Amino acid sequence: MFFERARHIGLMERLRRLFGGNPPRVQAAALPWRLEKGRVEVLLITSRGTGRWVLPKGWPEGGESLAGTAAREAREEAGVEGRMADREIGRYFYGKETESGLTWRCEVAVFPLCVEEEAKRWPEKSQRTRRWMSQEEASKAVQEPDLAQLLAAFSPNPREIAA
Repeated sequence: MFFERARHIGLMERLRRLFGGNPPRVQAAALPWRLEKGRVEVLLITSRGTGRWVLPKGWPEGGESLAGTAAREAREEAGVEGRMADREIGRYFYGKETESGLTWRCEVAVFPLCVEEEAKRWPEKSQRTRRWMSQEEASKAVQEPDLAQLLAAFSPNPREIAA
């Protein structure tokens, strides 16, 4: 049922693009991961506004690449650094609520980040909670079906990634 819903949402986005409409705004996200006892764990953080579980993500600044944006957001929002993949593993869509009450459709490119350092202090520490989770737990914790599917399918081996 879950994957059917995720495929339906992806299909709806493709149809929307085919028939026109405003394009989504593009953001970049880091998918921080590590191996713990031979199993992949991913790091999620809470959003500032709603407290939902999300990946560190944001808008590109200046001439920054999407992978560069994802790395910066991981440092600022989650306090982690490591080896950032130069290729995205997939994209997901969500609606970003603005202060004025409008909702922007956003498309988020996701880049794996093999975490090598976790800071004790980072710029947004007081505004967010971070937590390591199994892939299954993380895919159930997020609200976006496309993101849940990416988390469930993620593999640190690029040949196994199902994007």
